Amino acid sequence: MRILFIAMAGSIHTARWINQIVDQGWDLHLFPSERSTIHPELRNISIHDRLIRSGNVGENVKQVKSLPWPFPGSDHLANRMLGRLRDVELSSWTITQSQRLARLIDKIKPDIIHSLEIQHAGYLSLAARERLGGRFPSWIVTNWGSDIYLFGRLAEHVEKIKAVLSACDYYDCECHRDVKLARAFGFKGEVLPVLPNTGGFDITRMHQFRQAGPTSVRSLIVLKGYQTFAGRALVGLRAIELNADALKGYSVAVYSASEDVKIAAELVSHTTGIPVEIIPESSHEDMLRLHGRARVSIGLSIGDAASTSMIEAMVMGSFPIQSCTACADEWIEDGISGLIVPPEDPEPIAAAIRRALTDDNLVDRAAEINTQSACERLDYRLIQPQVIAMYEKVAAK
Repeated sequence: MRILFIAMAGSIHTARWINQIVDQGWDLHLFPSERSTIHPELRNISIHDRLIRSGNVGENVKQVKSLPWPFPGSDHLANRMLGRLRDVELSSWTITQSQRLARLIDKIKPDIIHSLEIQHAGYLSLAARERLGGRFPSWIVTNWGSDIYLFGRLAEHVEKIKAVLSACDYYDCECHRDVKLARAFGFKGEVLPVLPNTGGFDITRMHQFRQAGPTSVRSLIVLKGYQTFAGRALVGLRAIELNADALKGYSVAVYSASEDVKIAAELVSHTTGIPVEIIPESSHEDMLRLHGRARVSIGLSIGDAASTSMIEAMVMGSFPIQSCTACADEWIEDGISGLIVPPEDPEPIAAAIRRALTDDNLVDRAAEINTQSACERLDYRLIQPQVIAMYEKVAAK
């Protein structure tokens, strides 16, 4: 079986998903949907794009130099030029890349094309499909995060999303909410099993990084530091500030923080006296340790699917406080195994934090429930066979 992925080569989600099938003896290829490095965890795959920066590549990763520039030594120049054009309109980038992708599809003739994410990979795949006409293999489209839930409410994207979902054969997502949305946007093909976009987890190994003892003895609050088109970390910091009196003896850690979040965090610490640490870019193991030391893990955004940070917090025994826009209700029961909050109102978020700080029974019981849920729904030994069977089924058809 030959599978061509169109995806972000630098994404850990891409690497984790593909790594579930790299030992099946299949012929795997990746065409990057954006300019980036190659994630070091990717392995046993051929990556097709001369204009991608190598970085530290994983085991048996073959970079196929199949897209030469017209004069010797021009790769370095091309990378410099493209580096200055990172903010170029997506449409013009897609036009150029769709030509290359169409040529690649004609050359390697994959049995399956799988687009991981819609706004880059899905649009690019659709453009290549239109160039190739009927010569297009079975096409799987995977919904990541806000691909439909958020972008589907923006005028610029509505028709593009409809076009992708009308053209693809299979739809894959990690929320039942997004299955309904895909149907509403015109998808008429087959829905594949609803599974986390990161694939399964090695739960036993993850528990090695989890602090021993009940969650209620922990004294760390963790906040996801995204303040982006979707992330709302600044609202979370305000909610923490409103709990200054209840946070004596606690510390706060903010990870993946943008510059404005770093400044706001320092000001909150200065105003309240609460120790606030900005966590630098860290390994996955260190992030697990962080959640494994936390009493509460907070994630806020105006659009997401099954938030990976929320799921990791659940595995590591940290009490999740998650915005209502991230399919949280498909993973936790509000008031029982976590608290679900609006993403842009600090008052109810502050109330949720205060409840999690003062109710030991709540956080300890939630840790038990979420640990059991993770074993039943997230273990790679359960998910990997479903993923393998999914590709075999698509290839057979």
